[in-house]
Amino acid sequence: MRSQARRDVFQAIADPTRRAIIALIAFQSMNLNAIAENFNVSRPAISQHIKILHECGLITIKQQGRERYCEAQLNNLAAVADWLEPFRQAWEDRFNKMDDLLAQMQSSKKRKNK
Repeated sequence: MRSQARRDVFQAIADPTRRAIIALIAFQSMNLNAIAENFNVSRPAISQHIKILHECGLITIKQQGRERYCEAQLNNLAAVADWLEPFRQAWEDRFNKMDDLLAQMQSSKKRKNK
Protein backbone atom coordinates (compact mmCIF):
# COMPACT_ATOMS: atom_id res chain seq x y z
CA MET A 1 0.00 0.00 0.00
CA ARG A 2 2.82 2.42 0.83
CA SER A 3 4.54 2.05 -2.56
CA GLN A 4 1.20 2.70 -4.26
CA ALA A 5 0.97 6.08 -2.49
CA ARG A 6 4.40 6.98 -3.82
CA ARG A 7 3.13 6.62 -7.37
CA ASP A 8 0.62 9.40 -6.81
CA VAL A 9 1.76 12.67 -8.35
CA PHE A 10 0.27 14.64 -5.45
CA GLN A 11 2.38 12.69 -2.97
CA ALA A 12 5.44 13.34 -5.11
CA ILE A 13 5.00 17.10 -5.22
CA ALA A 14 4.03 17.36 -1.55
CA ASP A 15 7.70 17.46 -0.55
CA PRO A 16 9.57 20.76 -1.12
CA THR A 17 12.81 18.95 -2.00
CA ARG A 18 11.06 16.98 -4.73
CA ARG A 19 9.45 20.14 -6.08
CA ALA A 20 12.89 21.75 -6.14
CA ILE A 21 14.33 18.75 -7.99
CA ILE A 22 11.57 19.00 -10.60
CA ALA A 23 12.26 22.72 -11.03
CA LEU A 24 15.98 22.02 -11.33
CA ILE A 25 15.62 19.50 -14.14
CA ALA A 26 12.55 20.98 -15.85
CA PHE A 27 14.59 22.49 -18.68
CA GLN A 28 17.70 20.31 -18.74
CA SER A 29 18.55 16.77 -17.76
CA MET A 30 21.10 16.40 -14.98
CA ASN A 31 23.04 13.54 -13.48
CA LEU A 32 22.36 12.48 -9.92
CA ASN A 33 25.54 14.04 -8.52
CA ALA A 34 24.78 17.41 -10.12
CA ILE A 35 21.29 17.32 -8.63
CA ALA A 36 22.61 16.37 -5.18
CA GLU A 37 25.10 19.27 -5.21
CA ASN A 38 22.17 21.69 -5.12
CA PHE A 39 20.86 20.42 -1.79
CA ASN A 40 22.12 20.33 1.76
CA VAL A 41 21.06 16.72 2.32
CA SER A 42 22.83 13.39 1.82
CA ARG A 43 23.23 11.78 -1.58
CA PRO A 44 21.13 8.77 -0.43
CA ALA A 45 18.33 11.15 0.57
CA ILE A 46 18.37 12.71 -2.90
CA SER A 47 18.38 9.23 -4.43
CA GLN A 48 15.24 8.40 -2.42
CA HIS A 49 13.52 11.56 -3.68
CA ILE A 50 14.56 10.69 -7.23
CA LYS A 51 13.14 7.18 -6.77
CA ILE A 52 9.76 8.56 -5.67
CA LEU A 53 9.65 11.03 -8.57
CA HIS A 54 10.52 8.20 -10.95
CA GLU A 55 7.85 5.89 -9.48
CA CYS A 56 5.13 8.46 -10.08
CA GLY A 57 6.34 9.17 -13.61
CA LEU A 58 7.53 12.74 -13.10
CA ILE A 59 11.07 11.90 -14.18
CA THR A 60 12.82 9.35 -16.32
CA ILE A 61 16.30 8.08 -15.61
CA LYS A 62 18.61 7.34 -18.51
CA GLN A 63 21.92 5.58 -18.23
CA GLN A 64 24.75 7.21 -20.22
CA GLY A 65 27.96 5.35 -19.59
CA ARG A 66 28.52 5.31 -15.85
CA GLU A 67 26.21 8.28 -15.24
CA ARG A 68 22.48 8.25 -14.63
CA TYR A 69 20.67 11.32 -15.97
CA CYS A 70 17.28 12.50 -14.76
CA GLU A 71 14.88 14.14 -17.15
CA ALA A 72 11.58 15.77 -16.20
CA GLN A 73 8.35 14.32 -17.56
CA LEU A 74 6.04 17.18 -16.74
CA ASN A 75 3.00 15.88 -18.62
CA ASN A 76 1.98 13.96 -15.47
CA LEU A 77 1.55 17.30 -13.70
CA ALA A 78 -1.57 17.77 -15.83
CA ALA A 79 -3.47 15.85 -13.13
CA VAL A 80 -2.52 18.56 -10.65
CA ALA A 81 -3.50 21.34 -13.06
CA ASP A 82 -6.84 19.64 -13.73
CA TRP A 83 -7.51 19.31 -10.01
CA LEU A 84 -6.61 22.96 -9.39
CA GLU A 85 -8.70 24.38 -12.25
CA PRO A 86 -12.05 24.70 -10.40
CA PHE A 87 -10.29 26.48 -7.53
CA ARG A 88 -8.47 28.82 -9.91
CA GLN A 89 -11.76 29.64 -11.61
CA ALA A 90 -13.46 30.31 -8.25
CA TRP A 91 -10.67 32.70 -7.19
CA GLU A 92 -10.74 34.41 -10.58
CA ASP A 93 -14.50 34.95 -10.21
CA ARG A 94 -13.98 36.43 -6.73
CA PHE A 95 -11.27 38.79 -7.98
CA ASN A 96 -13.49 39.88 -10.88
CA LYS A 97 -16.30 40.68 -8.43
CA MET A 98 -13.85 42.63 -6.28
CA ASP A 99 -12.65 44.57 -9.34
CA ASP A 100 -16.27 45.41 -10.20
CA LEU A 101 -16.97 46.56 -6.64
CA LEU A 102 -13.85 48.74 -6.54
CA ALA A 103 -14.77 50.29 -9.90
CA GLN A 104 -18.27 51.05 -8.60
CA MET A 105 -16.86 52.61 -5.45
CA GLN A 106 -14.43 54.76 -7.44
CA SER A 107 -17.17 55.84 -9.81
CA SER A 108 -19.44 56.71 -6.90
CA LYS A 109 -16.65 58.66 -5.22
CA LYS A 110 -15.98 60.66 -8.42
CA ARG A 111 -19.69 61.56 -8.73
CA LYS A 112 -19.74 62.82 -5.14
CA ASN A 113 -16.66 64.98 -5.71
CA LYS A 114 -18.22 66.76 -8.73
